[in-house]
Amino acid sequence: MRSLLLDAAGRLFKERGLAAVSIADIATSAQAFPSQITYYFRTKEALFVEAACRDVLHVARAAELHAGKQLSPEDYTRALVDSVMGADAVGFFVEAMTLTRRRQDLAPLVERTVERLHAEGLRAYAAEMAARGWHSRLDPDTSARRFWAVAIGVTLQGHAVGRAPAELADEMMRLIGAQADAPSDLTPPTLLRLAPAPKEP
Repeated sequence: MRSLLLDAAGRLFKERGLAAVSIADIATSAQAFPSQITYYFRTKEALFVEAACRDVLHVARAAELHAGKQLSPEDYTRALVDSVMGADAVGFFVEAMTLTRRRQDLAPLVERTVERLHAEGLRAYAAEMAARGWHSRLDPDTSARRFWAVAIGVTLQGHAVGRAPAELADEMMRLIGAQADAPSDLTPPTLLRLAPAPKEP
């Protein structure tokens, strides 16, 4: 039931916003009783924040799986960015973050979610670097933290001025670049083959 309530709430909150959705609306959508919402989440605001945190973690995981199918550092980063910025989860999460300015009791959930985004991003990114022999332009922890800081900042600014998801993705790519380099195709034996032959004495 808790999961069903989060699913219904997330869908309604993203469609209408916090103010336009009532506890009764969520209960009806989830085929539940309003008392079940207050039992599990206490308040509508707490449900909003938890639904947003859950949603951004799901999108982050899906983005990692999609990016892992790419063959170059550039395509890997582009796939991550397009997946994250193409969903509405980051905007939803930004709203939850701003809500906690007035509801500090909800801030720990947002803080844990940010740390989990960093930790999961670090795990996935470091694994890709090791498996493919790519070289990170920054240490993996900094790269993972920078990715989400830029994603949140670009989303906040972009939504304020009405930019489309594709514009947000392009802006994010401009700011972070590929983040890694593939190993050179010129292995030492190749370099030897390409070297000029020594002149006869």
